[in-house]
Amino acid sequence: MQKWKITFVDDHGETVDELFECEECPNSEQAAKLIRARCLPVAAELDLNDLEGRTDDPTVKSLKSQNSIEIISITPI
Repeated sequence: MQKWKITFVDDHGETVDELFECEECPNSEQAAKLIRARCLPVAAELDLNDLEGRTDDPTVKSLKSQNSIEIISITPI
């Protein structure tokens, strides 16, 4: 399985690199879900039902608006 480095700015304004294993390069929504599951495990259990289907990339938007987390890049390792 391929390893991917996802670089993002956390809620303290610091740049963080996290490694994840995925078959293919994750898109921004998949990367946001991986980050949320690892960094915010309680929030990962919340239902985004109100956003899913109404908004493109709901996890990306909720991470940015509610947790000040923004994905910068996704690169293969």
